[in-house]
Amino acid sequence: MARGNGRTISVKLPTAKVITALQQALAKLELDYASQDEAEAQYQKAAEKWRKEVIKFAVNNISKAENIRTNYRQWNNNLNVDFDLTVKESEFPTEPSRNFESMHPSTYNEMKDEMSNAIRILQLTDEQTVSTSTYNSIARYL
Repeated sequence: MARGNGRTISVKLPTAKVITALQQALAKLELDYASQDEAEAQYQKAAEKWRKEVIKFAVNNISKAENIRTNYRQWNNNLNVDFDLTVKESEFPTEPSRNFESMHPSTYNEMKDEMSNAIRILQLTDEQTVSTSTYNSIARYL
């Protein structure tokens, strides 16, 4: 229903185009899921490299340290040293970001099953167009 004017929108989409779009979305889902372990490994490697760069940066700039705090833990002979550095963001190593979405196996299986079922059902239909209500039920995958 369109907001504000009380009229509904009725659109008929070609079934073949919807099937093609679902198949492409399913292929992308499968590719993304298959490559998420590799992407996570690359991210962890970049994050570890960044942590080392931050440590090197902090050690090289220890003379600029402010608000130095220490905490000695006698039970494990551990000295924790914490301090603040006032620096411009451009001087500081850039933290890597995740450019992928991790998907739980059950979420992946659910989405894959729903998309596959929708494709099978649409392939069995004799209708040349898909109604708006049918499209709305599968739109989140497209």
